[in-house]
Amino acid sequence: MLTKGDDFPIHQTPEPVAYSGSNRNFYDRYFFNGYDPEGELFFAHALGVYPLLDVMDAAFSVVHRGTQYSVRASRILGMERMDTQVGPISVQVLEPLQRLRVRVGENEHGLRADLEFRARARAIEEPRFFKRVGTRVLMDSTRMTQFGVYEGWVEVNGERFEVTPDRFVGTRDRSWGIRPVGEPQPPGAPQALPQFYWLWSCVNFEDCAVLFDTNEDADGTAWHKHGVVAGLGGAEPQTVPQISYHMELQSGTRHARRMEIRLTERGGTEHLMELEPVFPFFMIGIGYGHPDGSHGTYQGPLKVSGERFTLKDVDVRMPHHLHIQAFCRARMGNRQGSGVLEQLIIGPSETLGLKELLDMAP
Repeated sequence: MLTKGDDFPIHQTPEPVAYSGSNRNFYDRYFFNGYDPEGELFFAHALGVYPLLDVMDAAFSVVHRGTQYSVRASRILGMERMDTQVGPISVQVLEPLQRLRVRVGENEHGLRADLEFRARARAIEEPRFFKRVGTRVLMDSTRMTQFGVYEGWVEVNGERFEVTPDRFVGTRDRSWGIRPVGEPQPPGAPQALPQFYWLWSCVNFEDCAVLFDTNEDADGTAWHKHGVVAGLGGAEPQTVPQISYHMELQSGTRHARRMEIRLTERGGTEHLMELEPVFPFFMIGIGYGHPDGSHGTYQGPLKVSGERFTLKDVDVRMPHHLHIQAFCRARMGNRQGSGVLEQLIIGPSETLGLKELLDMAP
């Protein structure tokens, strides 16, 4: 089947764009987050395409005054991947790698928005993610990360907040490839205890930005680790060859109480970045692991839903609340900044002294 994408020189296989190979777990996703320096308003957005499931979904979620508000939408893709709108939520590429627009139109769940993301640094290609569990490929994907500023507005329950580029910064990413999506597949022969360890930190400072991420096996061995110190404007982002970190968990949780990340550049310059989590943004708000329909799950021709909850009332021991982006205050030498520390830790981890599937820090 031919679609609008076929008129662009973007083919990666001999097939029409609509088919994207043969793996049912192929996905293609936009993600954005944004915040002011004090974290008074934190927002995030996701839009995903699942070509072999014929589904597109999107979500927008805001944390304000201790409450998280969300609106989510899902529709049949109809094979047309260039129509990046799901119900009231849309993404528009205004200038590739420089400017994108996120809009949330009228809906019943108290959220509206019109935001333009503008790059403040060059896009960063992270190393390829590849992980096999037994004989099955769990992940095979690429991620592009970019720091930026926002301009526009967000409306929460009729209260409008002006978003200006002198105050609101954030990060966007684009990832595509293979990861578990849609309805669960039959597991086949029994495998080892489920385990997944993921940290991703993106921090904006006045004169630079810092990216750190890692995936680890249960014994602490990293199968993916990356660090970048990015200058602003057109400066070439500097990949850091030596990375170490120390993270302390909050008692009774799998979420960080504090974290230090040490990044050593090739010339020997060392950066020690300290993160102080202030509050969590729960990723179920934008569909990650949502019990009523996670990413790629078929929910009918079009479904729009939403919810709100008070952060302090959330039981962070529940599996669908493990995945968070903590809004953080950050220090690096004399620099003061803000950003996020994304965390998803399931199963044992020697690094953190966790031994079971869902045991919590003492």
